[in-house]
Amino acid sequence: MAKAKKTAPRKKRPASKPAASAPDANLLADLMKWAKAAGADSADALYVNGESISVAQRMGKREKLESSEGRDLGLRVFVGQRQAFVSSTDFAPAALRTLASRAVDMARAVPEDPVCGIAPEELLAKGWPDLDLHDRKRPSAKALLAMAAEAEDAARAVKGVTNSEGAEASWGRTAVMLAASNGFSGGYRRSGYSLSCAVLGGEGTGMERDYEWSSAVHLEDLMAPGTVGRNAGKFVVRRLNPRKAKSARVPVIYDRRISGGLIGHLAGAINGRAVARGTSFLKDKMGEKIFADGIRILDNPHRKRGLGSRPFDAEGLPTKRYAVIDDGRLTTWLLDLAAARQLNLKPTGHAARGTSGPPSPTTSNFYLEKGKLSFDALLGDIKSGLYITDLIGFGVNGVTGDYSRGASGFWIENGKLAWPVSGITVAGNLKDMFLNMTPANDLQFKSSTNAPTVRIEGMTIAGS
Repeated sequence: MAKAKKTAPRKKRPASKPAASAPDANLLADLMKWAKAAGADSADALYVNGESISVAQRMGKREKLESSEGRDLGLRVFVGQRQAFVSSTDFAPAALRTLASRAVDMARAVPEDPVCGIAPEELLAKGWPDLDLHDRKRPSAKALLAMAAEAEDAARAVKGVTNSEGAEASWGRTAVMLAASNGFSGGYRRSGYSLSCAVLGGEGTGMERDYEWSSAVHLEDLMAPGTVGRNAGKFVVRRLNPRKAKSARVPVIYDRRISGGLIGHLAGAINGRAVARGTSFLKDKMGEKIFADGIRILDNPHRKRGLGSRPFDAEGLPTKRYAVIDDGRLTTWLLDLAAARQLNLKPTGHAARGTSGPPSPTTSNFYLEKGKLSFDALLGDIKSGLYITDLIGFGVNGVTGDYSRGASGFWIENGKLAWPVSGITVAGNLKDMFLNMTPANDLQFKSSTNAPTVRIEGMTIAGS
């Protein structure tokens, strides 16, 4: 496998300039022809055109205003069982002919890869749904700055907030087009908005930090700026004057702002590449019960306006909804073509890629379905326990499932949040944590990986 990259500087542009249009699909088709003419047995190309605006305010003053636009084209060619990748921002036909020839020369020089290759025609997506991924409205920098200002002002107005790390609002839009010599050709546009605010409370060594954020494909689905700010302020004030917790083995509650990370660890463990390499702690668990009865975890690329939605995958295969965990049982790996070939299985349409490298499996909208218990009911019978609102570090072993993270949050006594705690460590093993997980009924879709508040029995707390 080999790589080369030909680049041109990204252009900074005024916020009022319209987005560059996608290149004609015929240009990508011509690129396939030039690659074949240079000696490639097959090829595919990915085009990405993105533009973005990002603004920030801190302590009532504008801190950042950025606007950018970039276009990239990645070509992958195959000569027998050899492949190579090249990418460019130069779209002139002569430059692309040279790019194709160079890629073929590189492919001839690299070792064989027995699992590489584009999809056979019978596996290709023939059509796909409209997922409403493009908000056609383009906000001005002034409008985004007003959102950031409203969020930070609302946070600083909360009694007890003493400083601010600022609020940031951003918008982006991306056009994607994929073409391959097997006949696939498809494209789509997606937009995205985000708004975040982080503030501090207290004084001196007793200061604490907390945050709130929101992200959405369409502006109308974004959390109101005032709500983002007020939440950030309220979250930090309640964390003031934390105590140390004693070491114990207790039930642990993960706030829904961080519980998606637990589901993210599952996604890494069922990635077909990790399973094929034998580096996943779930490598021999297919078909087995790894969560409690009734637990369902879905990967749904067809969720309307989903932050991880996609109509087809990066190899031109159709995407579909999977119950990855169904009634607690593991039902599938996440497979691109290469991982499927390694495991002698059918691909699942989970390939993703950039313009300068090969595809790899990844999730789309990955989430733990909500449970039946309310937040209060989840805490109700806990005599002593921990409610985590923030995690520090990344102490997770993907091979063994061992888990150890720094944490802060609140101590639970007699079913109620009693006082804030910090400077503690929570530890366990993901296999045990999954089996002893209970979800609440408060699922929110704030990113591409989500979970409601969850309770896990019998974790080890290391404190004072």
